[in-house]
Amino acid sequence: MGDDPPDAADQRRAVRDRYAAIAAGEDGDCCGDACCDDPGTDATRLGYSPADLDAAGEANLGLGCGNPGAIADLDPGESVLDLGSGAGFDCLLAARAVGDAGRVIGVDMTPEMVERARGNAADWDNVEFRLGEFAHLPVRTATVDVVVSNCAINLAPDKPRVFREAYRVLRPGGRLAVSDVVLTAPVPEDLRGDPGALADCVAGAAPIGDIEAMLTAAGFVNVAVEPRADGAAIVDEWDRARDLGDFLVSARIAGRKPADAGA
Repeated sequence: MGDDPPDAADQRRAVRDRYAAIAAGEDGDCCGDACCDDPGTDATRLGYSPADLDAAGEANLGLGCGNPGAIADLDPGESVLDLGSGAGFDCLLAARAVGDAGRVIGVDMTPEMVERARGNAADWDNVEFRLGEFAHLPVRTATVDVVVSNCAINLAPDKPRVFREAYRVLRPGGRLAVSDVVLTAPVPEDLRGDPGALADCVAGAAPIGDIEAMLTAAGFVNVAVEPRADGAAIVDEWDRARDLGDFLVSARIAGRKPADAGA
């Protein structure tokens, strides 16, 4: 550990290794051994319904810090991109919401997760999964209506570029709807340089003001970063030894690409 964060390559390696282990069933969840022992219960607490859990089946690994689909308010026929799609939980729920006329693309940097997600979606015709990084999305410009993500952008080393990429792939008038963790105080020094803490969705979060500035610089309007009322309580369950809610909360992050923007 150290005061400085690991470099981008080390960050990506730590995240990929952690989620490869989760995909293989060798590790518990994104938030350490203290949480998500019962993924269904956890998902319900985050805002998912029993019907959601039934629809997504084994795609629910107990990951995430909110319900981006509830923020996105998806309509039939829309095209959706999920950043950090994992085993496909939010993608399958989005596919149900947009219907046969819609389309859902999940992007994940972990081959093991993409393989698992494809298996979970074998019976779904309107969802696909692609291997890729958020900073270099394998998606054509101006081709999706909604970008969603669930507790994954905090893992990205270059968040401004991630938001620029999200803006690029959105059609004019498209929207961003994200559940993620944000900082309300500095990360403690003993966690700041710890790759494990970054992969645990703890050390890589950005302050609310920084996220607002990144979204605005990327071109988004109607930007909003709103901590959940239970946002500190959610992250406090991730670690029995430390009060993570003292500096970290789950939040809803939203923005829109202007309708008159160029592609």
